[in-house]
Amino acid sequence: MSNPLDPEKLFGKGAPLERLYPLFEATETIVLTPGKVTRGASHVRDALDLKRMMITVVVALVPAILFGIYNIGYQAHWAIEHGAEPLDTWQTQLFQLIGLQLRSDSILSCFTHGLLYYLPVMIVTGAIGGNLEALFAIIRKHEINEGFLVTWMLFPLILPPTIPLWQVGLGIAFAVIIAKEIFGGTGMNILNVALAGRAFLFFAYPAQMSGDKVWIAADTRVDGVSGATALANAAVGGLQALQTGTVTWWDAFLGFIPGSVGETSTLAALLGAVVLIATGVGSWRIMAGVVLGTIFSSGLLNLIGSSTNAFFDVPFWWHMVLGGWAFGMVFMATDPVSAAHSLTGKYVYGFFIGLLVVLIRVVNPAYPEGMMLAILFMNLFAAFIDYWIVQANIKRRAARYAA
Repeated sequence: MSNPLDPEKLFGKGAPLERLYPLFEATETIVLTPGKVTRGASHVRDALDLKRMMITVVVALVPAILFGIYNIGYQAHWAIEHGAEPLDTWQTQLFQLIGLQLRSDSILSCFTHGLLYYLPVMIVTGAIGGNLEALFAIIRKHEINEGFLVTWMLFPLILPPTIPLWQVGLGIAFAVIIAKEIFGGTGMNILNVALAGRAFLFFAYPAQMSGDKVWIAADTRVDGVSGATALANAAVGGLQALQTGTVTWWDAFLGFIPGSVGETSTLAALLGAVVLIATGVGSWRIMAGVVLGTIFSSGLLNLIGSSTNAFFDVPFWWHMVLGGWAFGMVFMATDPVSAAHSLTGKYVYGFFIGLLVVLIRVVNPAYPEGMMLAILFMNLFAAFIDYWIVQANIKRRAARYAA
């Protein structure tokens, strides 16, 4: 007697639930190891498939996620200890209901408070973005792939911790629909999906994406306490503001500064870079290009100087620990879909990202965080860079063989 719950009879071709096969297939491949094998002609198989690649990126993100959660609570508790008031939010009320104290020297206290802000953002991102991904898979009648997994992990990390949840949902919907599915889905997008969503939110709702209060879970409108990012302070006062401020270079490198959830710690980003480079998932050539471009542009502006813009004097080693520079270099610029693919092109692509991020920061101090726009701008030129590299190789080989 046949099993009435046989998946093939429910979700297979011609079955009543055939249109929902992508949902079944996604659940089956996550929970179980499929028993399907390649039939017909031989195929070349590689140990690295899309699922393993996405999981590797998620593993590389773990240090940034864990430190980001901790830093949310740490920044709030530090500000409160110095005179600020806790924000009147359900997260703060629930934290106080748990019975923990608002102490910056307690890892458990900081991590718990930060988790109350991070988890809702992550849940909203996964629920809305994941369902949109499934919807498009059903409409297009193809399997749900793992491409959204990295976007799901990345998007909450590039947002301020106190962003309204409805904006999170709107931002990830824009990212999935406009930046990805409209181009054909995973592997077809020309822009980094997570960054496109953040750019949409930044220009649509700048009050919630920048400023002082949104960066930490405490009301910083008191004398002596500021929630402004070190990058924003540098845009106003330049190197002198960084040297005389309360934040040291090591604070910025380790990540003990206000900022987006996962972008504050350069150290955490570098730990992720080690994983990506060691596994071959992330391109060290792109990272090297970003470093060289940053050193070149910041050094050039340091030499030029400016009597009206103090940001000209900020050296490259400060640029590298402020804002989303490190996080963007490691996890955004190396996106295998939207980045350049030729070996030489990767150097060029990364170099111009490093060049542009400093120019955007310095020349337009009203928008001190330039990494997002630098990467998105170079995403548009990645295909052209590869084209020019390939054409140059063709001409060089043609000339060599003609001779």
